[in-house]
Amino acid sequence: MLADVLSALQDVALIEALRRTRWVYPFVNAGHIVGLALLFGAIVPLDLRLIGCWRRTPLGVMARTLLPVALAGLALAALTGALLFSVSAVRYAGLTLFQIKLLLILGAATNALLLHGSAAWGAHHQGELPGTTPRLQVAGALSLGLWLSTIVAGRMLGYLD
Repeated sequence: MLADVLSALQDVALIEALRRTRWVYPFVNAGHIVGLALLFGAIVPLDLRLIGCWRRTPLGVMARTLLPVALAGLALAALTGALLFSVSAVRYAGLTLFQIKLLLILGAATNALLLHGSAAWGAHHQGELPGTTPRLQVAGALSLGLWLSTIVAGRMLGYLD
């Protein structure tokens, strides 16, 4: 059943056009890279702050600037990633590496949601407290590792053929 849905997705006219055009696919791929750059470029300094760098800079100041950039990057990466996936959906869905990439994304997103709902985040984000806590340090290190692993897995997908 899933294979039928994925096969039908590949046959959508827009996706066929994406697959067959010389210029559109590279632009979508470039958009995916820009989304990753925005996401990871914003996440790295924020995670480093959580880990303990720039302790005197209030977390709220950094978060108000960097989170919207990270979210915009995530949205762009997700949209373009879905388009790239749909070109060869059946093949990608069957690849263990692609499945690992999706699990890494899920783990990174879950880590972010749990962090933003935590008391440690609220106290440091809302109260503009300096420093960090062990909970924030673990969340920051986990975020860095998960997002970096996601990028590596995604880039490795391009070398499977």
